Amino acid sequence: MSTADESLVRAIAALDVQEQQPVDGRSRFRGESLDFPTGRLYGGQLLGQAIMAGGRTVPGGRLPHSMHAYYLRTGLLKQDIQAEVETIRDGHSFSSRRVDLRQGERTILDALLSYQQVGQEGIHYGDPMPTGLPDPEDLPGSREQMEPYADQSPFADYYAHQSPFDLRHVGGTVLLDDAENSDSGDDGRSRQAVWSRTQGKADLDPLMRRALLAMECDQIMMEPALRRAGLSMTTPGISFASIDHAMWWYQDLDPCDWHCFIQESPVAAHGRSLCIAKVYTRQGDLAAFMVQEAMIRVPRD
Repeated sequence: MSTADESLVRAIAALDVQEQQPVDGRSRFRGESLDFPTGRLYGGQLLGQAIMAGGRTVPGGRLPHSMHAYYLRTGLLKQDIQAEVETIRDGHSFSSRRVDLRQGERTILDALLSYQQVGQEGIHYGDPMPTGLPDPEDLPGSREQMEPYADQSPFADYYAHQSPFDLRHVGGTVLLDDAENSDSGDDGRSRQAVWSRTQGKADLDPLMRRALLAMECDQIMMEPALRRAGLSMTTPGISFASIDHAMWWYQDLDPCDWHCFIQESPVAAHGRSLCIAKVYTRQGDLAAFMVQEAMIRVPRD
């Protein structure tokens, strides 16, 4: 039975792109836009919409196994998204699609996606999930944690009232307060673990599950870089944006159930920070791996 929170219902509706009339031989879909406290379109929404649009054009039984996406322009709020899907190849077990997301004549995201037939045999292994992590039920929920600051920060208000995901950080969060030190030489400070699940439950097909995971991860992908640099999303004068994003799926994961992001940021230079994440099921299976580069800048003074 579905017990989805209103925020989750809105997220699913935005990802559930609707087919339109084809253009120049390309399949075409329309998606809604969601508000986000940065004042521009949320990158995770775009990732999820690209996954859904491409997935609606592949043969049955094929699910996304990899995505490589580039953010090209700022997406505008209050405007719908047009997704144009080019069929590159349908092989025996793999399908390749290129998806352009547009607003009017502006291309805002370009993605190359690969979809694989479910159930292929082969070698199988995975790094184990770190031991000793607290249970998510023993950690404060993001709504509970952010509510006291909702009238002080648009980000706090978003996580308290609008985010479709319940994020539970192991240790402190960098959503509001700067880290205690700003010595970017300490690579251990960039590592973090975050339990997460959706706000409420919904009956989701496998394609929507993978799209929701892509939507979800972008909310925390650059946090290890902020943590290592001693910054937060509310550092005065800070500007940040995702540049590109890649991810791979290895097992089905239901975002409505608890899962854990194990994250770190190994390098930053030229105003760019690289962040990686492994995503584990609660049972400890490594289900997905992702890499993102973000632009993070702070005024010198």
